[in-house]
Amino acid sequence: MKTPYKNIYNVLKLNRFIVLVVVVCAILSSTFSVWMVFNTNQKALNSAFAISTDGSIIPLKLVTQKENFKVEALAHLELFHNYFYNIDASNYERNLEKALWLGNSSIDNLYRQKKADGVYNRLLQYSLVQKVLGIKSQIVEKNGTYNFKTVTLFEINRGSIIDTYELVSSGNLIMVDRNFPNNPHGLLITSYFENTLKKLNDKN
Repeated sequence: MKTPYKNIYNVLKLNRFIVLVVVVCAILSSTFSVWMVFNTNQKALNSAFAISTDGSIIPLKLVTQKENFKVEALAHLELFHNYFYNIDASNYERNLEKALWLGNSSIDNLYRQKKADGVYNRLLQYSLVQKVLGIKSQIVEKNGTYNFKTVTLFEINRGSIIDTYELVSSGNLIMVDRNFPNNPHGLLITSYFENTLKKLNDKN
């Protein structure tokens, strides 16, 4: 003869079995999760660093940031030198205005000095065309400061005579907020100085 108690015992046994299964599954799932996290972390540690030329370990993210910085810095310098030196009577005001966004007061002071020396008046008076032929920059990091040296080749077309010059300039680069479209790379040229200007040849 079956009693209700026997049914209760069966239900309790079934419940206990279900609880045990859930607990075992939870333990297995947790163990698997811990193993996956550990394994992923080990792989990340093995691939998240790079070795510099002197054998020191550098975080790969930092390496990527520095590589990106160098690319943008070279583009920034090329943009500035094109704006500042690739000028003629029709575009010099527009180009110089754009160049001034890419540097600090050292650029503005140089612009004012050239203006006082009559550089831009001669550009207008004689319809001169100053054309950049090539820009080559080198960037060196020293204690978190980025120094650059740029060699700019440009020619001045005086009609029947074309003079070619080599300008060596230098300065520093600092990071600022990006300002589209005025300063798309988020860099600013400081302590800018024209070191040497050499006349290469005359073309008649």
